[in-house]
Formats: sequence, structure tokens, C-alpha cells
Amino acid sequence: MTSPSLTYAAPSASLSRYMSFYHDFTISSDVFEDVDRADYAQFRFNLQGRNGCLTFIDGHRQSLPDAYIVGPTTGNMRVYGEGDIHVFGVGLLPAGWGAIMPMDASSAVNRVFDAAELFGPMIVDALSALRNTGTTAERVDICNRLFERLIAYENSTVSDFTKLVDEWLAGSLSPDVETLVQRTGMSRRQVERNCNRYYGAPPKLLSRKYRAARAAVRLAKGEADANDLIGLGFYDQSHFIRELKHFTGLTPTTIQENLPMLTQLTIRRTEHTGISPLAAST
Repeated sequence: MTSPSLTYAAPSASLSRYMSFYHDFTISSDVFEDVDRADYAQFRFNLQGRNGCLTFIDGHRQSLPDAYIVGPTTGNMRVYGEGDIHVFGVGLLPAGWGAIMPMDASSAVNRVFDAAELFGPMIVDALSALRNTGTTAERVDICNRLFERLIAYENSTVSDFTKLVDEWLAGSLSPDVETLVQRTGMSRRQVERNCNRYYGAPPKLLSRKYRAARAAVRLAKGEADANDLIGLGFYDQSHFIRELKHFTGLTPTTIQENLPMLTQLTIRRTEHTGISPLAAST
């Protein structure tokens, strides 16, 4: 097995409210298996490799098309592939989901969708172009142009709402739902409906998901120990362990002492700036 490589790149400024980082991942191995944490939706292109599949927290297993969207995930998932693997993709932020996708995020949670079936020839053309590139910068340029076409209009109402939710999630490890309701000026029911539409989950579940993700990053980077984090939103040690295991697939001990390769690479995105503070901190 050759050493894996994961390169990050920011989208164009016009796309930064819709996309997190582009990621360019390669590894050469007979079989690649790893665990990935709960995350935003992802829009990805399989440039090389075979028999790729994801197994979600609910046990559902799906093969991966050549171009695909992974809906928002509510727990860790198992990743599998074979051969010389090359995947290029981008995190689809909630505002991006609202601008691009034809369904509510809550109906796409923990599932994979064929991008070519949803968006037609432009996806096939982009995949072909990506497979004929030699650099990450070239791939970023192709996808910037693709997503600028897919985002046909700017919905400022959606962007304003998701900005408030992101700020609410980033402001505390255990943010209070009532605070979000007050900030939006909406009813609690409207807030929950919009969170389901763009994030794939109601506010309480989002709070749990990103609390675990941020705690795992801080633990892995040595910025806090388990006792510090337990006191910032978890009931006790067993609750802390259960939540991290559910959303990241890892125990606190594993995160501190034997961090899996894919998680090590993924955490590097927190070293970058220029996108959503919540995306950059998780």
C-alpha cells in the first residue's frame, strides 16, 4: 500500500457560502477500509478505483456511482474501495444543499445518490474532464465552473438562515435550541423544518453531531483532554464515549493514541481558513 494523500483547496469566492473544501484523495492498495465521521453532505467524483461502497450508521450499504452525492450523515460510516483509488469532491454546505439539491436533506440522510441521474450530461462531461487532468488546481477549476452552473440562483433567505445556524452551532459545544429560535425570529416549528430541509436533522441532533465532531478534533490535536470536554456539554464519561463513538466511530482513547489514517487526514482541514467557521473547526 502506498501512503495516502489528501489535498484540500478552497472553492472560488462566489461558492464559499455553498461549499466547504475541495478534497483530492488518493491511495494505492489492494483493499482500502476505514471509518469516516458524521459530516456535511458530500459531492464526489470517482476518478479511479473499483467496488467503492459506504456502510452507514443504520446498517444500510450502498455501492458508489462514478459521480455521487452523499446526503448528510447522522453517525459514522464505513468506507470501502479496491485498487488505485482517486476521489475528488467537495463538502456541500447546507446553503449549497438548498441551492442545488431537488429534495429535503432529511430525505437524503445516510444515503447515496447518482449525480448523473439527478443533473444529467453536465456531470458526465465534468467527470470526463476531471479524469483527464493532472493537478488539483485543474480539478478545482473544472468543479468551480460546474457548481456555478448548478447554482442557478442565490436564495439570500436560505443563506441568512444557515449562517445563523452555523454561528449558533459554532458558538458553544452545547448550544441551546431556544437561543437559535430567538435569533432567527421564527417559531420553533419553522426552525426545525428549515434545519431538516437544509441540514438533514433537527437542531438538537445537529447540536449533538457537531459537539462530538468538535470535541474529537480538540482531543486529537491535544487542545483539550477528556475531562475538560466532558465538563463542556457531556453528562459524564460514559455519555462522552458513547457520543464520540456514534458520530466518529472512535473512542476517546483511540482518538488520542491510535488515530486512524483517514481521520488524521480529514482533521487537517481545520488548519485552513476562508470558509464557514463551523466547517473549519470540524
